[in-house]
Amino acid sequence: MTDAPRWVPVLILFGLLALAYLGMWRGWRRRGRRHDLPPLADASPVVDPSLEATGRYFGTTTAGNWLDRVVARGLGTRSGCEVSLSAAGLDVVRPSSSFRIPAAALRGARLDKGIAGKVVPPQGIVVVTWQHGDLLLDSGFRFADPARHAAWVDAVSRMIVKAA
Repeated sequence: MTDAPRWVPVLILFGLLALAYLGMWRGWRRRGRRHDLPPLADASPVVDPSLEATGRYFGTTTAGNWLDRVVARGLGTRSGCEVSLSAAGLDVVRPSSSFRIPAAALRGARLDKGIAGKVVPPQGIVVVTWQHGDLLLDSGFRFADPARHAAWVDAVSRMIVKAA
């Protein structure tokens, strides 16, 4: 009985890895088609923001389901961000794709400990609930200065009350 060449197990391993990555890619694409969203509003330069912060964008989920990540329109990609709140809405500027949540679409804000599979200490994430098309969505942010998280929740809540 002869031994198989040493490269055969390596080739099998790379084949299995390729199949795993293909499966993940297909799952990500399927998830993107499941949440058929209209185009997002573009983030515009904000003239007079009431709040500004830099931090981390953790992603967007369907409202109330912190693990159901929405990947359509690039909303599922974690990244650094700059966020500003103005009378026009909430502008999220990210390296991959920036977007605006119009003030009329804002539905609520709260502090939470997790979103889109990311968990941090209690009240470490600002979750903004908003309406886009037929879906109610939650977007999660963690800012460089966590002491200001409550100020963000208050400011978004005040904006919603004014719009009502």
